[in-house]
Amino acid sequence: MSIASRVSEYLAEQDADFDILRHPHSSTSLESAQLAHVPGDCIAKSVVLGDERGYLLAVLPASCRVDLGELHRQTNRNLGLVTEHELGALFEDCEPGAVPPFGNVYDLDTIVDESLVEQSDIYFEAGDHESLVHVSAETFEALLADARHSEFIRHH
Repeated sequence: MSIASRVSEYLAEQDADFDILRHPHSSTSLESAQLAHVPGDCIAKSVVLGDERGYLLAVLPASCRVDLGELHRQTNRNLGLVTEHELGALFEDCEPGAVPPFGNVYDLDTIVDESLVEQSDIYFEAGDHESLVHVSAETFEALLADARHSEFIRHH
């Protein structure tokens, strides 16, 4: 499958400089990091959360977890993980669970953890479980310019 069509179009629209790193099939972002020989701190993992007000895409290092309590305090929302069915409906052009970090492409509010900005290179899933898109931190920042930035992680 490779890059989801909506993500591919967005990268082209933004004239983003990127390359693709292929790896054996993986089930999680951390496993992708191990198989691709990339530090987990450099992988931007996307977690879709929801409540009665809608969805929020949280983007954070694969080596970390979302601190739901902290996000609740910051957003004044009682967010929880969405179901696989909801994920499939939101990201129709992606394999289940291979969620790209660009909520704007899928009409989702997005929040990015500040710790990702500290990395010089960022990798992310963009539609399948066998490839990672690699961009510079500057490119990643530009692609997520509309996203809110905050601190909301816990380390594994």
